[in-house]
Amino acid sequence: MRTRLRVALVVAFLTAVLVTAGCGGSGSGGTVITADGSSTVGPFTTKAAEDWKAAGGSDVTVGISGTGGGFERFCVGETDISNASRAIQDEEAAICAENGVEYVELQVATDALTNVINAENDWVTCLTVDQLNAIWKPGSTASSWNQVDPSYPDVPLKLYGAGTDSGTFDYFTDVINGEEGASRSDFSPTEDDNVTVQGVSGDKGALGYFGYSYFEENADTLKALEVDGGAGCVAPSVQTAQDASYTPLSRPLFMYVKTSSLADTEGLADFVRYTLENEQTIAEEARFVPLSQEQIDAQLQKLEDATA
Repeated sequence: MRTRLRVALVVAFLTAVLVTAGCGGSGSGGTVITADGSSTVGPFTTKAAEDWKAAGGSDVTVGISGTGGGFERFCVGETDISNASRAIQDEEAAICAENGVEYVELQVATDALTNVINAENDWVTCLTVDQLNAIWKPGSTASSWNQVDPSYPDVPLKLYGAGTDSGTFDYFTDVINGEEGASRSDFSPTEDDNVTVQGVSGDKGALGYFGYSYFEENADTLKALEVDGGAGCVAPSVQTAQDASYTPLSRPLFMYVKTSSLADTEGLADFVRYTLENEQTIAEEARFVPLSQEQIDAQLQKLEDATA
């Protein structure tokens, strides 16, 4: 499963680039559904696309340019679906409106944004939100673990994080540093979470963050830190994300679907409906936190309203 999802993402991304370059936008041939956006949501949509294709559905291509990059394409009409690890921002919504792009927002899963360390790190199992803020806030000069806590060893602190086009970056900086986009700049940013996996797994003093599914895929080479949001240390997991005890780093994940494409792009409405009706299976197989049946029903109603 781990290898298949990783390979599928790479293949789907390359295919999406070719389709966009060759066709000039979404729905050109009436049979290809185009999605782009969050690298966190990407594995979920890729798994949904695989299952949909196996069930006889149409082709779905999935790009992973980051939440912000996905909205850049979506709001000028280039894609049918924008995957997002945060809600659309006012300025992005304004660009969509300027270009006549209307959409429906659908929650497709829940995530536990996960702080990861090297498997050989044996001095820390939990960080408080204040400690994470001290590490990541703008102007922070923390460069060694003993600057985070004097009881930790004097080991260089190498930081890996999401790129600035990523919804993960926006969400993390908002809840940890108190302002979206507020972060120290001397870290290794990337839109590809596998770069963070490689960096942290190769450096004993490294610290990074990304979506829970990427930790699950790489739990043999990384450790996940518990987070103390004020009520004690809590580990990221399906259960703690669902019951909201993993605070403040549990978050909703979204698909934004262009309403005109629901009518014009063959198979799109059926694909989105299939994804929601099978959300729990897709989420579990792709290592995401599934929605409750009540949440799924609410999203299906939003889809039906958009296609009425």
